[in-house]
Amino acid sequence: MEVHRRTAHLKNDTLLRALARQPTEHTPIWLMRQAGRYLPEYNATRAKAGSFLTLAKTPALATEVTLQPLERFPLDAAILFSDILTIPDAMGLGLYFAEGEGPRFERPLRDERDVAKLAVPDPAAELRYVMDAVREIRRQLRDRMPLIGFSGSPFTLACYMIEGSGSDDWRTVKTMRHARPDLLHRILDVNAKAVRAYLSAQVEAGADVCMIFDTWGGTLAHDDYETISLAYVKPILAALDVPTIFFTKGGNPWLRAIMESGAAAIGLDWTSDPRAARTLAAGRVALQGNLDPVALFAPEKSVRAAAREVLDAFGAAPGHIFNLGHGILPKTPVDAVAALVDEVRAYSSARAKKRPTA
Repeated sequence: MEVHRRTAHLKNDTLLRALARQPTEHTPIWLMRQAGRYLPEYNATRAKAGSFLTLAKTPALATEVTLQPLERFPLDAAILFSDILTIPDAMGLGLYFAEGEGPRFERPLRDERDVAKLAVPDPAAELRYVMDAVREIRRQLRDRMPLIGFSGSPFTLACYMIEGSGSDDWRTVKTMRHARPDLLHRILDVNAKAVRAYLSAQVEAGADVCMIFDTWGGTLAHDDYETISLAYVKPILAALDVPTIFFTKGGNPWLRAIMESGAAAIGLDWTSDPRAARTLAAGRVALQGNLDPVALFAPEKSVRAAAREVLDAFGAAPGHIFNLGHGILPKTPVDAVAALVDEVRAYSSARAKKRPTA
């Protein structure tokens, strides 16, 4: 795999080289939810917007918060500020955010008629605000670093669409899987087409890398994961002509199959053993992860030690992208994030200088 020709002009292409499993001067680092509530400047912009949905749906504001962490920390990628539920919102399910309760849908998918009416939204129409944000972020980045576009996986989107909100056990979703699997697979099929169109449009608008978040795939029964989640992700990965990252939270039981998905890199959560994953990958795919986000609440000395432990566990071979095992938590100290990024850059740079040259 070579660094994509479209991105050859980037001033910092470290992430792209790591995705291609090429040597880098340091281990690239970006953080899931790096633009978020732990940053005071994000909270100021969020207050100016008046609501989360207004923030996400206003390209100028989405651009502003996307770029905020890049001004604070020497990160190696920007990631589009948006929400994974933009697709089902564009399908007409009525997304809203209840204070302190997270996302909810006014019209969840519960019966055959609603499922039959489900259709793929046009990214250039119903989701144009996302593409406008991607274009504006790309313009303001001025080729500093890659821009990551993203989507939720077909199954993770289906979880919210069927349940109507977050859940501890996804009871409605799993009941449909057993009582009406035909309806579940109809939803997954439409979602897969929608995610493919959505990510392809992000690439056309300027995204250099695409990531699929399969946040709830790990909640599936062992025999269901490959048929209900992974099978719908693989064709999407195959259709994209930029490097891809695929992350299933709790995906350890299916790691071998996930590594054969066609993604350039596999995201690992903090329950994964990096050494075992490196052995299993055998240099065929890059790996991303996997510091426990709660480690950032410890004193600086401990944060730096934790960063080194993760780097040591993955080893010095090419093809590692440093990240958390899930998103930054809202009350994470900003100074801890600064210490983490600094330590990853310094420690991995020193290690790279000792690497034998051919």
